[in-house]
Amino acid sequence: MKAKEQPRSLIKRRPTLLNAESSRVITRPHIPGDRARTKKLVTRILKLRDDDVHHLLEDVIHEFSARHRNFREALQRNFERISEHVPKHATLTTEQRLLLGAYFTSEYSVEAAALFNPSIVPQPDQTGVKKGSLRFVMSFRGIGEGHVSSIEFRSGIVDENNDIYFDPVSHYVATPEMHTTPVYQRLHFRRKLEELGARDRVINHLLDGLGETFTVNELELQISKLRSAKYRLIDKQRAIDTALWLARSNYEVIFRPDQPISERVLFPVSENESAGIEDARFVRFLDDDGSVTYYATYTAYNGFVILPQLLQTDDFLTFRIHTLSGNAVQNKGMALFPRKINGRFAMLSRQDGVNNYIMFSDSLRFWNDPDLLQEPVHPQEYVQVGNCGSPVETSEGWIALFHGVGPMRRYSIWAELLDIDDPSKVIGRLDEPILTPDEHERDGYVPNVVYSCGNMVHKDTLIIPYGIADQRCRIATLSISELLSRIRTD
Repeated sequence: MKAKEQPRSLIKRRPTLLNAESSRVITRPHIPGDRARTKKLVTRILKLRDDDVHHLLEDVIHEFSARHRNFREALQRNFERISEHVPKHATLTTEQRLLLGAYFTSEYSVEAAALFNPSIVPQPDQTGVKKGSLRFVMSFRGIGEGHVSSIEFRSGIVDENNDIYFDPVSHYVATPEMHTTPVYQRLHFRRKLEELGARDRVINHLLDGLGETFTVNELELQISKLRSAKYRLIDKQRAIDTALWLARSNYEVIFRPDQPISERVLFPVSENESAGIEDARFVRFLDDDGSVTYYATYTAYNGFVILPQLLQTDDFLTFRIHTLSGNAVQNKGMALFPRKINGRFAMLSRQDGVNNYIMFSDSLRFWNDPDLLQEPVHPQEYVQVGNCGSPVETSEGWIALFHGVGPMRRYSIWAELLDIDDPSKVIGRLDEPILTPDEHERDGYVPNVVYSCGNMVHKDTLIIPYGIADQRCRIATLSISELLSRIRTD
């Protein structure tokens, strides 16, 4: 009897491996110790003779300036961070300022340990791209010293034959400038304060006098008024601390236009993300009026608790960061649909670490009442399932990739089909995973893991970047029409 012919694999692995490069370093403030120690260090440096200052600074410039663009500016910025410890009567030379800045600066390798968990979207500017090709932006989770995560980028082109070419990666890397006067929306700010446990009466007093939008300076003025109000000291202080913490968690950063995208790194800047920015899921979002915005959900982590955040950009130069609110955004792994459905935003989410959920909202920043979308059904996903980024729209429905975890904590990637008008309905799925770790992908920082945070459509092809063993990345492609033909529908 002739053996039954097995269908050929849907997935095609591309040969390019994307590995971490420890030589890609940023400059960071380095404050060694408390205020007293900082002051003593400043005093020691100011006692140096001018010749010693000159030679020490020359050595620093010689050794490090080739590793960083605008290196002197970085030293000046870090000097300004500690300038309050300089005696008021002191008159400093430019060299003294820069040398002080160097003592309070360190290098940090943003991907010394790993580069993984990618997502991919079309680049906003497709000028000059040949017909049939598509320029893309790919994001990654980079991990460096202390296991601190950041968001990094690469760019490239998928040509008419679905061959993938990456742009040269700069050996420079840099963080953006903080925007010092972000604008907050009072409605979202109030909701999050209430969710964080601040008392209603104190919140009302704090937010009275503020407009529908306000700046941090206006918030600080209201805080000064609250300090003299007749509420319990513990309630006032909790509201003030929470409001300031929340304000610092919502910010804006701007990269220089002359920085290639591979030089741009979103590194933790607020207290809530001090231990890392994890697993950004980017999506190109088309609004009802035809405008396009790029969003990414990510997990901010401070070493103790997580805070779901939303990142927004139009050009990958200016990024606005907002805190998400509601009882449905208390966990990791959220993926926004690329457009509204029936007039509402839709998002896949994780609530319990086992199942997949879906939720809908009239507000992009406020999410409540998630619905169960999918439980583990296959032995290779009994441990847990979770989304692998934003769903992709097709004529047959929404293709949603998700991961399943089975024996020996082995991850695999699966595909299912959601109803186009009501994506809370799973109308089909493959009986087998599209991707499992092969013999070259098993070993790494976390063995037996393949994981993606987002994919992109090019013609009839799904481009799927994926992390390998929480250490490095690869790209796979598959035919959308063939995938749809194989999906078992209910």
